[in-house]
Formats: sequence, C-alpha cells, structure tokens
Amino acid sequence: MRIAFLTAPEGVEQVELTEPWQAAKDAGHEPVLVSTQSGEIQAFNHLDKADTFPVDEVTGETSADSFGGLVLPGGVANPDFLRMDERAVAFVKDFFTQGRPVAAICHAPWTLVEADVLRGRTLTSWPSLRTDIRNAGGTWVDEQVKVCDGGPSTLVTSRKPAT
Repeated sequence: MRIAFLTAPEGVEQVELTEPWQAAKDAGHEPVLVSTQSGEIQAFNHLDKADTFPVDEVTGETSADSFGGLVLPGGVANPDFLRMDERAVAFVKDFFTQGRPVAAICHAPWTLVEADVLRGRTLTSWPSLRTDIRNAGGTWVDEQVKVCDGGPSTLVTSRKPAT
C-alpha cells in the first residue's frame, strides 16, 4: 500500500519523517514523500538543519485516491507552512472525506485544525496545541498515543517522536 508523507518544503522534524517512513517500509508499504513544491525538502533536528529528501509527488498533482493512508510528521514550522497552503489542506481533508487512515505527530494536528476535521474527535499532540484543538471542536488528551475512530477515518496521533 502507498502511504503519503506530507511535508512542507522546509521545517519537518527529521525523526518524525524518517522513523515512521522506515516503519512503513518494514511493514511492506511504499512510503511516498508529498510536498507543496517539487525538488527537495529540508528537514530539521529541532532548530538545526538536518538532511534533505527528494519529493516524490506534489499536492495539486496527486490525490488521496492513490494512497492507502497519510502520515503528517510534525516540527513546529512544517504544519504551520502546510496549513497556509490550500492544496495541502485540501489533500489532507480528502483523506478524511474518503475514510482513509491518518496519523499526525507532535505539532502536525495544526494542519488538521485548518482542514476542519477534528470536530467530535479525541486526540493528542504537543501540549501547546491543546487550545487550538479544543477551538476546532476536538477533545485534547495528554496521552502518549491516541487512536480515534470517531469519524469516517481512523486518526492516530502522538505527542512527540519518542511516543
């Protein structure tokens, strides 16, 4: 199964991209790096530049139809950039509309807030997103990992890379 990993061109937390990517490969899936621009993305280790990764597909030129699921890695800047891009937000929303599974790590639920898909769902995130999630109609919980089946698609969230 093809799994989309959606990132902005800059700002994704490297460990939140590479570890789930490897887990998807180990489970026999095909991870695909999707971004808002072609070329490469720049990952970060907190505030320091880390590695670059080649973009496989671009939002607006691909769709949720061609993927079995979506992973939204965090990093503070990454979801903030994504939530300002209409094509990225529409791409994310399509996964929910189609009932496909979505995973969001750390700050990544900011993109879900913008996609307006959190009403009636319970999720976790980095604690600073608590108010944003509540204001978007979601219920925030302080748990390592939260699986929410409260809608047409399964949503899996985690507080931080270690969880």
